[in-house]
Amino acid sequence: MKDFMTKPCLLILAAGMGSRYGGLKQLDGVGPNGETIMDYSVYDAVAAGFDKVVFVIRKHFRAEFEERIRSRYGNIVKFEFVEQELNKIPAGFVLNPEREKPWGTGHAMMMGAEVINTPFAVINADDYYGQQSFKVLADFLIDAAGKSGHFSMVGFEVSKTLSESGSVSRGVCTGDSSGNLLTVEEHHNIICEADGTITGTNSAGEKVTIRPDGPVSMNMWGFTPDIFADSDRLFSEFLTEKGGELKSEFYIPYIVNKLLAAGKATTRILETPDQWFGVTYKEDRDSVVQRLADLVKAGVYPSPLFN
Repeated sequence: MKDFMTKPCLLILAAGMGSRYGGLKQLDGVGPNGETIMDYSVYDAVAAGFDKVVFVIRKHFRAEFEERIRSRYGNIVKFEFVEQELNKIPAGFVLNPEREKPWGTGHAMMMGAEVINTPFAVINADDYYGQQSFKVLADFLIDAAGKSGHFSMVGFEVSKTLSESGSVSRGVCTGDSSGNLLTVEEHHNIICEADGTITGTNSAGEKVTIRPDGPVSMNMWGFTPDIFADSDRLFSEFLTEKGGELKSEFYIPYIVNKLLAAGKATTRILETPDQWFGVTYKEDRDSVVQRLADLVKAGVYPSPLFN
C-alpha cells in the first residue's frame, strides 16, 4: 500500500559555513570512498521511503555543491536546490547592512516552501542520524499526508549525542505521558563530567543536571506543509522585534514552541535507538571516519555507497 501513498520529502539544511570546523563540512569526504555524512543520510532516507530531496544552500557555493549532488544521486532520487540568503525577508523589512550571520534554521526551512507541498522531514547536512531514525520518521510522515499541524521530532538520548572534543548545545525536550512534545529548551555547554553526570546551562543561565536518557532535538523534524504559512507569520513577528540585531536567529524550535503554545499543532516525539554523531568540531573528524568505517565493515552500508 505504501507505493500508492504520498511519499515524504527530505529537506537538508546545507547552507552553513562551518566556522568552527574550518570549511564546508557538508562536502567533506569522511566515508571509505570519500562519501559525505550527507550521502549516508540520503541513502538511509531513500531506503526508508523518501522520494525527493531538497537542499538548502548558499548561492556562492551552489555550482560546486550541485555538481557533487548530480554526480552522486542523479539516478537515485529526485532532488532540487533552494537558496538561503540574508536578503530573503518579507516585504516591508529592511536588512541591517552590517548583519553577516544567517537568520537560522527556521529561516532555512522556510526556503523549502518554493518546492515542497507534501509532508517533509528536516535534517542537518553534517549530522549522522541512523537508519531507524529515518524509518520511524518516514512512517510518521506517510501517515500525516492530508493532515495539518501534524508534526514530529526524532528524540535522541542526550548521552548518545555528545562530542569528545568539547561541549555541545542541544534542545532538551519535555514531553507528556502520551509521548507528545510540550517544549524544547535550548541548553548550552552540555558535557559529561568526570563522574559520568551530564550537565548543561539552561536558558536561564543555570547549570543543571540532564538525565542521560532524556530526549534532545538534533534538528530531525517532521512537518506537514502548513508550517510554511505559520513560519512566514512568525518570522515577520521575529523581525519586528529583533530584525535590527546582528546575531539573533530564527530557529525551528522557536516556531514549534509557538505553535504548540497556541494549540495549532501537535508534535510526536519519535524514539530511536540510533547513536548520533557529527563534526561539531574539526577534532571530531577522525572519530566520524572511524565510525563510518565500522558501519561499512559490519555490513550496514555498501562500499562504495553509490555505484
